[in-house]
Amino acid sequence: MRRFACAFAAALTLAFASPAYAGPATERAAILSTIARMQAAWNRGDFRGYMAGFRNPDVVFVSGGKFQDGWQGTLDHYIRDYGASPTTRGTLHFYDMKVDILARDAAMLVGRYRLERAGRVTEGVNTRLFRKAKGRWLISMNHVSAYDLVPAPAPTPSAPEAR
Repeated sequence: MRRFACAFAAALTLAFASPAYAGPATERAAILSTIARMQAAWNRGDFRGYMAGFRNPDVVFVSGGKFQDGWQGTLDHYIRDYGASPTTRGTLHFYDMKVDILARDAAMLVGRYRLERAGRVTEGVNTRLFRKAKGRWLISMNHVSAYDLVPAPAPTPSAPEAR
C-alpha cells in the first residue's frame, strides 16, 4: 500500500510539474493570443484562419438561438453570410475579455465583441469553453449573444422660437 501511495504521489507531482501546463498567467496569455490571431484572420478575410481557433470537427457553436452544424457548418456560414466582400465581412474587435482557468486543460472566456459593417454595427457577448489538446487551446463550445446597434438619428433642426 505504501508503495502505491508513493507511486501515486510521484505521478501527481510529475503531472503538475509537466511543461504542458505553464501556470494560470501563461495559459491566459496563450488563450488571448488565440483570440488575437482569430480577430486578425477575420479582419483580413481569412475565415479558415479564424476557424483555426475552434476545435475541428466537433465544436459546439450556438448563435441566434440555433446550433451551427459543427466546424464545417460554421465555416460555411461565415463564408456564405460574411465572405462576399470586405464590406459584408466588416471589422471585428474582441474586448473586455475575462479568462478563468478551470483545470489544466479547460478554461472559460467571457468577452465582448463589436462587428462594424457598412450601415450596420453588431455588438455582443461570447462565452467560450476552451480545451487544451496537444499544447493548443481551442474553443470547444462557443455561445454568442448579439444585438444590432441602431444608429442615432441626426438631430432635426428646430425652428427658431417666436418671441
